[in-house]
Amino acid sequence: MALLQISEPGQAAAPHEHKLAVGIDLGTTNSLVATVRSGSASVLDDQVGDTMLPSVVNYSAESAPEVGRAAFEKIVTDPLNTLASIKRILGKSSAELQEITPQSPYLFSDKSGDISPVPKILTAAGEVTPIEVSAEILKSLKRRALETLVGESMLDGAELDGAVITVPAYFDDAQRQATKDAAKLAGIKLLRLLNEPTAAAVAYGLDVQEDESVVHAIYDLGGGTFDISILRLTRGVFEVMATGGDAMLGGDDMDHLLAEWLAIKTESRLNPYLLMKARRVKEELTERDSVEIELEESDSLAKSWSGNLTRDKFNSIVEPIVKRTVRLMRRALRDAGVAQEDISEVVLVGGSTRVPLVREMVEEFFGYPPLAGIDPDQVVAIGAAIQADILVGNKKDGELLLLDVTPLTLGLEIMGGMSEGVIPRNTTIPVARAQEFTTFKDGQSAISIHVVQGERDMVVDNRSLARFELRGIPPMVAGAARVRVTFQVDADGLLSVSAREENSGVQADIEVRPSYGLNDGEIEGMLKESYQYATEDRDARQLSEQKVEAARTIEALESALAKDGSKLLNKDEMDTLRNKMQELIDIAAGDDASIIEKKIEQLNHDSEFYAARRMDQSVNSALSGQRVDDI
Repeated sequence: MALLQISEPGQAAAPHEHKLAVGIDLGTTNSLVATVRSGSASVLDDQVGDTMLPSVVNYSAESAPEVGRAAFEKIVTDPLNTLASIKRILGKSSAELQEITPQSPYLFSDKSGDISPVPKILTAAGEVTPIEVSAEILKSLKRRALETLVGESMLDGAELDGAVITVPAYFDDAQRQATKDAAKLAGIKLLRLLNEPTAAAVAYGLDVQEDESVVHAIYDLGGGTFDISILRLTRGVFEVMATGGDAMLGGDDMDHLLAEWLAIKTESRLNPYLLMKARRVKEELTERDSVEIELEESDSLAKSWSGNLTRDKFNSIVEPIVKRTVRLMRRALRDAGVAQEDISEVVLVGGSTRVPLVREMVEEFFGYPPLAGIDPDQVVAIGAAIQADILVGNKKDGELLLLDVTPLTLGLEIMGGMSEGVIPRNTTIPVARAQEFTTFKDGQSAISIHVVQGERDMVVDNRSLARFELRGIPPMVAGAARVRVTFQVDADGLLSVSAREENSGVQADIEVRPSYGLNDGEIEGMLKESYQYATEDRDARQLSEQKVEAARTIEALESALAKDGSKLLNKDEMDTLRNKMQELIDIAAGDDASIIEKKIEQLNHDSEFYAARRMDQSVNSALSGQRVDDI
């Protein structure tokens, strides 16, 4: 049951008032804005009837930035000032972008050489960041929405009451935060970020089914990426059970395979002309059984070629692409712990799902036709609009709660360079998890908190997110301090970490906001590595654990010897014990965990007589001066 709401004094809405809420699909190639009117969600078009806004911005020294179709037309004539596909670098650091700068059409500022800064692109209008470019696109979509909803004559002072902006399921903290910052710059009241597959499910009304618990699959095949998400709806709670995909898999790969086939026919190399021709042929075969192809000899082609390409032949060329998506679907189902027959509905998203072979193989995999009634290019924006309409309060009975998941495990670095997971991947968010840690040395007054992300056992193989220190811990013996570290991930997928020493109450915290992040391909790569190197990671962790235990044993013995070794041991006993300790130190420098473990056990056994003498001394000291009757 939804909580009853009380308005701010003087701000109560009239019963008939309809608040202006929109859903925005901020895409790499194109962006869209949608809203709910008269109970129906639809995508809004511009003055010439275009629903798609090219995600392109052109900067000029003389005038305001141009966005959309007008900017797109300047990509060839003014490439350095025309910024396209900016979403690909949103959340990247300058250091990461330096690796792709030679292939980039843009010029990046040399001033961006600091540690993890937001990169700046040089344009005729000065330096701009990817966040600012995204904000210009959002401003244009906001204006389109207001022009439609309130009229051009009423634009002055008009504002949207709220917006839901969609992001890829694999967007990390930095990319989500950058999207929020762009919305703020655009003057948009952001209601929440919504994962694109979840928005698609909402668009098809899968959120209002009356079954006790139902599971859905969202198959999203775009031009450059593929995503598969498994969603469960239980009593109004929409949960993303698992996500998967491939950042380098999409319709563009189909174009490449077909273009390579055409290159063989013309005895040519792969080139932009063949890629363009391949895309057109692919689109025509969506509606036709065969296409006549005419290629004339030119600078791009070694020889001319003409022929007929049937849909069956095209299917045989691109089949490897579609089969890869099927393998990824199986993995996502395995991660979610559900079988194919448990999936109630399958939703198709992305322009590449128009390819008939895609629909056929998805149907064959699940055993029934997928949902494809809504334009796959518009379905995400429509779902976002429906969710925005609920969140802004227009739909009074809307109680839909959307829960997403963490794409990778979040954890901390512990002694030995090991990674200790706190929030496992595919954990439903928002979430808060806590775990207690302790100190390594006697008298330790501070600990270093290193937050990492990834599936590998060793920190060096994972992604570093943030570092901070907890200071002011009262001096205690090693292991006595109780440091409680809490991870919190909010509904937008943003992480904060706090640490508190329970005995003293000292605490420190950090909001993880890196200026760069992982893309979905890197995440998928990290997951693959976690499977590939599982045995090596286990062995490395065991070795590191034994090295830490060896260091702990040596540290404890050294501390004890410094206190009373000269009183309780003679010279021969002291020398023998120190020789045994040195043997452990030497062996711990090696890479055989089992030998280190045996040497630790041996040293513990060889030092038992010393531990017994220390115990006797403690007992004698405690009982000194006491009478039997007093005990």
